[in-house]
Amino acid sequence: MNRKTQELAVTSKNPNVSFSGEKIEESDNVNIAAFTVHKMSATSDKKSPSFTQCFLPIAVCWVILLVIMALRIYLTSVISGNNAKLTAENQNLTAENQILNAENNKLNKRNQELETQKNNSTEQIRKWSENSVAGVQQIIDAYCPKENNNRQCKACERGWLHYQSSCYLINNPPPPEQRTWEEAQENCRGRNSDLAVIVNEDEKRFISVYSSGNSGVKGYWIGLRVEDGRWKWINGSDLTESSWIQPPTNGHCAISVQKEGWKSVSCGEKNGWICKNKALSV
Repeated sequence: MNRKTQELAVTSKNPNVSFSGEKIEESDNVNIAAFTVHKMSATSDKKSPSFTQCFLPIAVCWVILLVIMALRIYLTSVISGNNAKLTAENQNLTAENQILNAENNKLNKRNQELETQKNNSTEQIRKWSENSVAGVQQIIDAYCPKENNNRQCKACERGWLHYQSSCYLINNPPPPEQRTWEEAQENCRGRNSDLAVIVNEDEKRFISVYSSGNSGVKGYWIGLRVEDGRWKWINGSDLTESSWIQPPTNGHCAISVQKEGWKSVSCGEKNGWICKNKALSV
């Protein structure tokens, strides 16, 4: 379209407006320039992305990176916590294992001790059995001695005196073999007996008959001594007949002397002694 035609077109659309040739020319130039700028801007927009278009992918990348870092920190914390728990549990298990090992060692030691005790007990039982058989044989020989290949049992062992339900052994050795009260009691115990405990007046007279002062014996120990200021028998009972002997003196024991009764003398003196045990019922 030529310039004149454009002028006519403009005039025909708006008859009230008239344009001069110069004005129309300037307007055309402005329109051309504006069109050119707009075209260049459009072309530039197509070639260079906007700031928003560039920032969005970068922001997404940063968000993803932050998420990854947060996950890494979280997982590291969780793993560290689990490792700490596992370490603590492992230490506890190690301590418990040490305790169990110590207990096991104790049990093994105890088992060894029990095994030793068992062996010792077995040996003791064997010896006791042998000794028991030998002891029984000794008792049989003592109470039922053989005479002309025949056994005749008696209430007391050979050499012992029988009176009522008891047996008495009168020990009257020479002075070098005489003993203190304690030594005399030890000798009686070796014979399965004790120093004589007198229970009544009849027994006291019987003992007095055999308390003669022969072989240099001044008297015979009986099972009576002073304890805590009182006369006590060796079986723990008190002397009920205080008239049988003088008042108690600490460190004194009683001897029986024929025709003189009982005397209180020092327990360390040397004398003969009388043992007593129960008679065998036959």
